Amino acid sequence: MTLNDVLQKKPGGVITIPATMDLLEAINTMCDHKVGALLVKAEDGSLHGIATERDILRFCSSSKGKLEGAVINDAMTHKLIVASPATTVEEAMSLMTEHRFRHIPVLDNDTPIGMISIGDLVKARLKDITVEATYLREYINYS
Repeated sequence: MTLNDVLQKKPGGVITIPATMDLLEAINTMCDHKVGALLVKAEDGSLHGIATERDILRFCSSSKGKLEGAVINDAMTHKLIVASPATTVEEAMSLMTEHRFRHIPVLDNDTPIGMISIGDLVKARLKDITVEATYLREYINYS
């Protein structure tokens, strides 16, 4: 199964915010959309980074909770690790585990087409394993 397959079953689209967005506004955007990460775009429209719940918590800790005047660019991860639609679920899980993050942007020709969470990947693998177990049970019962 590929990330494209996972995205086809996932509702919603890509949520992006500008790097200059007020930090509190970005938090509200995450809450409104019930997501744990947002893609951040630069002024020229290019992908600039990712802002995650973890990024925001680290920023809050380092700034002693003083958020006035802070923008998402101050808190976000600038160095992105991305996947393509053809990336397999297993490859994406390996990347996330190795680099210790929970969200990965999916890009097609440098254009963001979705965001995959570790929860999305676990759900996809669980479905595959359940189907496989069903077939194996049926095979054993009819052999």
